[in-house]
Parts: sequence; C-alpha cells; structure tokens
Amino acid sequence: MSATTPASMTPPLPPAVPSSPRKPGSPLAGFFIDLGIGIAVLLSLSLIGGLVWGLYRGAIIGYQAAREGADASAVAGLTQQLGQPGALAQILMALSATGGAALVLYFFRRRATPAERALSFQAAGRPSTWGWTLLVATGVIIGSNLIAWLAKQAGIEPVPTNLALMEQAMTRFPWFLALFAVVLAPAYEELLFRRVLFGRLWQAGRPVLGIVLSSLAFALVHEIPGTSANGPWEIAQLWLVYGGMGAAFAWLYQRTGTLWAPIAAHALNNGIALAALMFLGVQ
Repeated sequence: MSATTPASMTPPLPPAVPSSPRKPGSPLAGFFIDLGIGIAVLLSLSLIGGLVWGLYRGAIIGYQAAREGADASAVAGLTQQLGQPGALAQILMALSATGGAALVLYFFRRRATPAERALSFQAAGRPSTWGWTLLVATGVIIGSNLIAWLAKQAGIEPVPTNLALMEQAMTRFPWFLALFAVVLAPAYEELLFRRVLFGRLWQAGRPVLGIVLSSLAFALVHEIPGTSANGPWEIAQLWLVYGGMGAAFAWLYQRTGTLWAPIAAHALNNGIALAALMFLGVQ
C-alpha cells in the first residue's frame, strides 16, 4: 500500500510480504506445530523455574539450619514458610515461561521481515488505528462484565485461577504487578497468540479459522481445567470471556495491520481490571 492511500480504505495486507512465496506445507499443520512447540517450551521453562525455586529453597533451609545449629523447630518453621513460591516468584516464573515461549516461536517461526515492520509502523501512525483500538478495548471490557453479570444471575460465579496470586502481589509488590499485568503480559501474549498463531493462518488466507483456533488456545491457557475449584459452568464462562477477548484482539490486529493495536487494547483491558481489583474490590 502506498503512503498516499486513504486511511479509510482496506487496511494493510496480512503480516507478510505480499510478493514473498509461501512456504510449502499446510498452514493448519504449521499452526499446530507452533502450538506444540509453544507448549513444550512453556512446560520446559516452567520446570526449570520450579527446579530453580527448589534449589533456592534448599539452599536457604540448609544455610538457616547451619546457622541455627540444626535446631529442628527452626528448620521445620522455615521449611513450612518456604513450602510454595511466593507471589513474586510465581509471577517471574510465569513471565519467563510464557514470555520465553513467545520469543522462541517469534524468532524461530514467525519473525517479522523489514517490510512487515515498515507496514506495521505505517499502520501505527494512522489515527484510525487508535480509534479502533479504543473501540475494541471498550467493547471487550463491557462484554466481559456483561457476561459476568448474566452468569451471576444464573448462580455462576467463577474464581479466576490467578486471583489469589494477584491479591497477594497487590499487597506486597503493587508496582511490579502493574508492570507485569499492563506492559509485559499484553506484549508477550499478543506476540504469541496473535502474531504467531493467528498470524500464520491469516497469512495463509484463513483468518476466520485463525481467530477461532488462536482464541481457543488463548482461553485454555488462561483457565486450565483441574487447576482451580471451578466447575464446568464456571470454566465455560471464563472460556467465553477469554475466548471473546482473544477473538476481538485478533480481529483488531487484522483490521489495523499492526500488532501494537491489540497490545494497547490488551494493556488497557488489564489496567482497568487491575485498577478495579485494587481500588474497588471488584473481581
């Protein structure tokens, strides 16, 4: 698209050089290969994070035992205190695992070319891009709260898996939590789910399928069955919220032609949710 094309016309082409030849193979197979690699990297980094925590825990307990003269009660108390990673450690492990998976997939599977980056920055310079971003973010916030309200009328009140972690982090590390939730998490999640997963099928001319599959993956990562006390209906509600959010951000990416738009919309959504949780006590 030339620099003189009106902003009201069709947005830039998918995040790929239009004249570049497509790689052989099924784009759907490529999607699931990307997804499998992402899950493998995420689980591997989570395991490494757990091992690092275990080594740290063992070193602290060993040091304290030596310092206290191997006092059994002191060692037992410290062992109980260090039984599970704290809020900061859990956030850092989540950041390294999911962020690491996003970066590995981006750099090795869906790295942007100079032409793609130029199109993205061109799109980011259009005022209409940010109008769409604000509109989508507002719609996501209103839609999520409407779904929650309707579900509550039916007696369905799920508790997000990470709620306890968020509340603990708000008390002890509010500024780091804000950095994580409003800046870091939106950036790596959009890189993984929109740029890599959705972008592959969008580039192949199958954006609707890309929206559906990437949104399902986005919902599942945010609420994994069996990791909380939520029942089937509560899980279904959370999947509907997260899936709708993922679909909206993917559509915004396609509409504007720049990943900066869904990153900003995601950050705005997280910022308002965090502010509500922090100042209003809204779940």
